[in-house]
Parts: sequence; C-alpha cells; structure tokens
Amino acid sequence: MIEIFEKKLEEMIEHQRIKVQQVANIINPHVTREDILNPQDFPELKFDFQFNYEDGILSGMLATQVMLRREKKAKLIENQKELI
Repeated sequence: MIEIFEKKLEEMIEHQRIKVQQVANIINPHVTREDILNPQDFPELKFDFQFNYEDGILSGMLATQVMLRREKKAKLIENQKELI
C-alpha cells in the first residue's frame, strides 16, 4: 500500500515541478529549472504571489516525501532489530 502512495506522490511532485516551471517561465522566460530552486535571486519570482503559492505546494509535497521515506526507513530498521 505504501508503495502505491509513494509512486502517486512522486507523480504529483513531478506534475507540480512542471507547473512551477511554467509559472516561472510566464514571469521570466529565461529562468531554468535550477534557477527556480533559488527564487530569491530573481526578484520577479520572489515577489510573485502565484509563483510562491505553487512553489509552496511543491515544498509541502517534498516535505511529505521526506517524512514518508524517513518513516519507511525507521520501520525497516525496526523490523531488522526484531529479527536479531
């Protein structure tokens, strides 16, 4: 079950990355995927409400992914300890 959730979350993250890039390119057509990782370097992105909204959604999804991976790893370690 968790694998299905992980796969779906990864798909959602990729979709949101594309959406963030599209919004950024409307604001500044020369911004690359790497550039949007540091929007503070681009005032037109830093102060754009729509960009910040979409980027915030992406950040939340990435935080969820990190938490899920951490919990999965903790569960794996717990299961290994039980075998010892």
